Amino acid sequence: MALLAMRRRGGETYPMREFEDVYGRLGQLMNAALGEFAEEGPTGVWTPMADISETEDSYVVKVDVPGVKKDQIDVQFSERELIVTGQIEEHERQRRYRRTRRTGRFELRTLLPGEVDAERVEARLSEGVLTITVPKAAAAKPRHIEVTA
Repeated sequence: MALLAMRRRGGETYPMREFEDVYGRLGQLMNAALGEFAEEGPTGVWTPMADISETEDSYVVKVDVPGVKKDQIDVQFSERELIVTGQIEEHERQRRYRRTRRTGRFELRTLLPGEVDAERVEARLSEGVLTITVPKAAAAKPRHIEVTA
């Protein structure tokens, strides 16, 4: 049986962060599997699909927002929380036979696991994917220690 890894910061453990991540992923899976039948949040807002990865120097968040223009997206960063909001308008007024694409307000909220340099956060929209690069703070980067004899 595999256990969820707990992240440590200053000797303290935060197991609830791991459960929040699993809960968010399950919600995204339900949205992908059920399409229009998946329940939206209590405010009618849905969460776009996203990948969060880590490089040596930064955290990279890629959010799927097909058909959205850059002026329809708002990216905010506060402490370690990244918030991406926006809206996909529905323009077509035709009879539908099937609907699996999401429209309306969307919101993605995520806590990044380490200390970051909030002044250097960059966001770029290309081909329906919003890529947000959040550089790590110098204190959070691994430091190589030379071993001497």
